[in-house]
Amino acid sequence: MNDDAEQVILVDAHDRETGHAAKLAAHRQGLLHRAISVSVVDPDGRLLLQRRAREKYHSGGLWTNACCTHPRPGETTDDAAERRLAEELGVVCPLRWVLRTQYRARVGVELVENEVVHLYHGLYIGEVRPDAKEVEAFVWTSRETLLSDVEKRPEDYTYWFKYYVRSFADRLFLGAA
Repeated sequence: MNDDAEQVILVDAHDRETGHAAKLAAHRQGLLHRAISVSVVDPDGRLLLQRRAREKYHSGGLWTNACCTHPRPGETTDDAAERRLAEELGVVCPLRWVLRTQYRARVGVELVENEVVHLYHGLYIGEVRPDAKEVEAFVWTSRETLLSDVEKRPEDYTYWFKYYVRSFADRLFLGAA
């Protein structure tokens, strides 16, 4: 589905559904909507990061967590997390809900992320097969390396991922060895 046709679920501050809107319109108007984010670690406790494809409608070329998306109308956050992780990285693993958070940030000249985010976590052993239209590169990184790099080169990371790292890094590495 293309970004113009994709619908997001609008919510209030308590994550109660209030309607639907086109994804790009929601981001242009800064409307509060539901989103998901997924963090994945390997058995060695390394976090899977992806560099977003440069062609993405925002934040292209920046490093971020395994994947993010918006549940479609009628889709649960659990199903959206599993769907997008498989679509973007070819990764299928059990996911568990970790927390809900909210942030608002400008992500480009005309776009605003205003999201109630459900963060999921998974442990994965296997091959990563990214979709080149979505993901430019991926890497497994240690907690120490990640924290150091985000501090030294914050411009290389998405807004939301820096927010996660600074607000609850321990939860990103949850279950790590």
